[in-house]
Amino acid sequence: MAEQERMIEAMLFASAAPLSTRDMAERMPHGCDPAEALVHLRKRYEGRGVRVAKVGDAWAMRTAPDLGYLMSRETVETRKLSRAAIETLAIIAYHQPVTRAEIEEIRGVSVSRGTVDQLLEMEWIRFGRRKMTPGRPVTFVVTQEFLDHFGLESARDLPGLKELRAAGLLENRPPPGTMPQPGEGGDVEESETAPGQNELFED
Repeated sequence: MAEQERMIEAMLFASAAPLSTRDMAERMPHGCDPAEALVHLRKRYEGRGVRVAKVGDAWAMRTAPDLGYLMSRETVETRKLSRAAIETLAIIAYHQPVTRAEIEEIRGVSVSRGTVDQLLEMEWIRFGRRKMTPGRPVTFVVTQEFLDHFGLESARDLPGLKELRAAGLLENRPPPGTMPQPGEGGDVEESETAPGQNELFED
């Protein structure tokens, strides 16, 4: 098991993207148990400067949360998203899997193709399964890259209203009141920016 831990450690350290247990098992000798090795490796890294973190259905080596400030110069990336893109992303995250029509119903306005294309290009959303309804519309869900970017293990760990305001995503907006909490439904209050305006969307 100690040797299997070393293998897992080496793969996670060298990989540019999170690895699933299946990915690891395919690279390890027959008979190895990456899931069990991960349990031991995760415990061994508790309290260290880096940790073994679960990202969706995969695993990765990540800086300890309390030490993230040390890497701010290397990891801070400023992204500009329109208010429409932020609201669309939030709706998908909290209501997934959700169709374009459902997004438009919640926002109260149509969703432009450019907004969805931008989120797809950033790899923060992806196409989900088609709904078994007339027309079989495609759905949208958030990606593992989205979870990894915000340090979430799953969509169930999404922040509530207070955290969203603290992150600046609801700054200078009327209290929406209907913003859904994780695991709850609800509407997002509509608020469009004037042409050319953008909100700052930061790590």
